[in-house]
Amino acid sequence: MTTTAPPSPPTGPHLRLRLAPDSPLPRRLDGVWWPRSYDLPAELPQLLAGLPRAWGHIAGVTVNGAAWSAAPDRMLVCDKVVRLRQVAARHAPGTIILLSPGHGRWDLLVVPPDTAEEDAGPLMTTALSARP
Repeated sequence: MTTTAPPSPPTGPHLRLRLAPDSPLPRRLDGVWWPRSYDLPAELPQLLAGLPRAWGHIAGVTVNGAAWSAAPDRMLVCDKVVRLRQVAARHAPGTIILLSPGHGRWDLLVVPPDTAEEDAGPLMTTALSARP
């Protein structure tokens, strides 16, 4: 009898995320995320799975409701409940806020999904080098 290993699950697309380097200085952005769509339930699991463990369990996510497609008020991600909040954020329409009780808050700039690759890379780098 011959046994073969089950086929490997297909790997998803590469997470397009850049985090700011650790610094004792305050900053406006903690990172830049370039999702592939505005479908939050589809995009969020990959983002949360790619975050540093030191950030803890992200229990709350706030996004600009005008930019993202409709989403439930909560969803299960990596076997943990994540509360989703969509607001009309005129002051920061292109950001996503991640909350982890006991660990902190992180603000990520969201690069629009339809941004060309040659524009997105420099934008991600420039956003993280800007001072508060």
